[in-house]
Amino acid sequence: MNRTPTPAAPRTLISPLTLARPRGRLLYWTVFGAVVLLFALAFLFPVYWMVTGAMKAPEELARTPPTVVPESWSLAGYTDAWDLMDLPTHLRNTLVQAAGAWLLQLVFCTAAAYALSQLRPAFGKVVLGGILATLMVPAQALVVPKYLTVADLPLLHLNLLNDPAAIWLPAVANAFNLYLLKRFFDRIPREVLEAAQIDGAGRLRTLVSIVLPMSRPVLGVVSIFALVAVWQDFLWPLMVFSDTGKQPVSVALVQLSQNVPLTVLIGAMVVTSIPMVLLFLVFQRHIIAGISAGSTKG
Repeated sequence: MNRTPTPAAPRTLISPLTLARPRGRLLYWTVFGAVVLLFALAFLFPVYWMVTGAMKAPEELARTPPTVVPESWSLAGYTDAWDLMDLPTHLRNTLVQAAGAWLLQLVFCTAAAYALSQLRPAFGKVVLGGILATLMVPAQALVVPKYLTVADLPLLHLNLLNDPAAIWLPAVANAFNLYLLKRFFDRIPREVLEAAQIDGAGRLRTLVSIVLPMSRPVLGVVSIFALVAVWQDFLWPLMVFSDTGKQPVSVALVQLSQNVPLTVLIGAMVVTSIPMVLLFLVFQRHIIAGISAGSTKG
């Protein structure tokens, strides 16, 4: 009679016998709590320092040694940053640029990845290899060609400088996000797609009704990458937006930082970082799920 082998118990740093003892449990949770607390302090203290820095007076902020807790709490740094640096205008500009780049990138990268993965056109591997080859080209080497392109768009001869399209169009050509989507589509069970074809669904219907709902984790990760890339970019917006009223916050903070107190600048940095923090909190479940993107089971 064959017996199914019992799976071995997972090996850990502390044996189950030690954890069963009161002293062992106390030592384990003490060390565990201390490590978690240290990591929390390492990550949260810089955030606390930045948030409270805008609440200090300029004289207190420049004091040596610095004060950990503000002597007098004041929101003047935030209100002055909102008014003096015209944050509503620059935040709106950044939101328009990031939203357009995200939408176009999601549409075109998803369509291209689906075509390369499921439609398998002729010379598809050659096309994919050419797309991936662009990842080896430094971003700085593409600045001048991109600038000449948006300054005089080929065939149409349009000048896209000081226009959000100058941010949108280069952002669409994102080889990394395209490859990430393609790898996910490659691992979708063939049985699911064949069942959709048997039911009469065309290629487009299969993409919209079957593939995209299954791809929410990877779409969330791609969305984070697309939005953060535009939100934090500095060099390219600096080159294409000479009009101060159309600049995003990444450029405006540097351009206006020479004429405002340090507390106001810190307050502006805190305000402009809030959208990205909220974005992470909203999509954190998709980010974690996207780590195992491609592990879909039939």
